[in-house]
Amino acid sequence: MGFAASQARYMMLTARKSDLEIQGQFINQARMQLANVTGALFTIASNLEPEGPEAQQLQARVAAIQAIDKSLELQLRRVDTQREAVQTEIDAVRKVIGKNIESTFKTFG
Repeated sequence: MGFAASQARYMMLTARKSDLEIQGQFINQARMQLANVTGALFTIASNLEPEGPEAQQLQARVAAIQAIDKSLELQLRRVDTQREAVQTEIDAVRKVIGKNIESTFKTFG
């Protein structure tokens, strides 16, 4: 792979890594919002009769929110795995670029 192609690949991978990082931040932000909603629902539930219909409805909503959070957690793991793979490839391309530079300077040296 030539220097220009390696440099273009490096820039593309760096952009992809940035996209994955921001995607991870959005997922974390969504999870934080779900945690806040869950906390508010627990506060409301603490003022209700534990076996009452309202408390049971709130428990069902909390369970639904927890399922959504679990799904977001899986998405976050997938994004982190992709980010790690991209970082590994960035490191490899960086080495190729370094070798290209080194061989170029040996040619002119």
